[in-house]
Amino acid sequence: MHFDLIQSLSLAGKPDVPNDDRVGSADRHAWVIDGATDLGAPGLLGERGGAAWLSATAQRAFSAASGPLRQVCESVFVAIAQAYQQDRQREPLATWELPRAAFAAVALEGDELVCAHLADCVVLHRSASGIHFLTPEPDREAERAEAAALGPGTGAHGVRTPAVLADRRVARERPRAVLGIDAELSREGTLYSRASVSLGDDVLLMSDGFAALFDTYRAYDPAGFIERLLAHGLDDLARTLRGIEHDDAACLRYPRFKMSDDASAIWLRVG
Repeated sequence: MHFDLIQSLSLAGKPDVPNDDRVGSADRHAWVIDGATDLGAPGLLGERGGAAWLSATAQRAFSAASGPLRQVCESVFVAIAQAYQQDRQREPLATWELPRAAFAAVALEGDELVCAHLADCVVLHRSASGIHFLTPEPDREAERAEAAALGPGTGAHGVRTPAVLADRRVARERPRAVLGIDAELSREGTLYSRASVSLGDDVLLMSDGFAALFDTYRAYDPAGFIERLLAHGLDDLARTLRGIEHDDAACLRYPRFKMSDDASAIWLRVG
């Protein structure tokens, strides 16, 4: 079996800010990477921001990898750690400056679909037995509560306001399993799951900015989301996503740290 690419899409949260998401696929594995928004000016890794650097580095590593998913992920973790040592321009100001990302990846191994993930990217699998998450079912309530606690409309101004920056920097000092520049920490934090797979199954990998359609805005449940995808494709879902965010530009109905996040998805079918 192999993956056939049906559609992929990646939208920047703002047209004047680089998109820190990446998606891609090969014959038997695929991935989505969601770089965490930088909380300082570029400099640690040269003129490029740390999130963009990490996403691009991981994208190259996933593209070059092959084999079972654990082997693929191991090669990615090592490649990122080595690239950081080569590209770093100075010592980090603090832990919050280190680049970090969420990721999810899938691979076909025999008659199984294997999934690896760290943090909040999402993978949905549609098979004859129904629609299932291969990653944990998303839950954004804690993040919404944090955004709401900073005051009404904070997210409308992005994460560059002093209050939001300070809050996010403190949050990043707390230990959390993420894709980053320490291969051992990435390895230890990555979780794996397996599911039976058959010809014709659909697999959708998303950054949390795209999954917000069902886990934050409740525009669809997962079954309705897949039904809409099959009927109208990713472009239609993306228009719905940005429409909801535009209508709540002040971030009052849905408290969040920025009006629109980078939003990416890749839709594959097992062939």
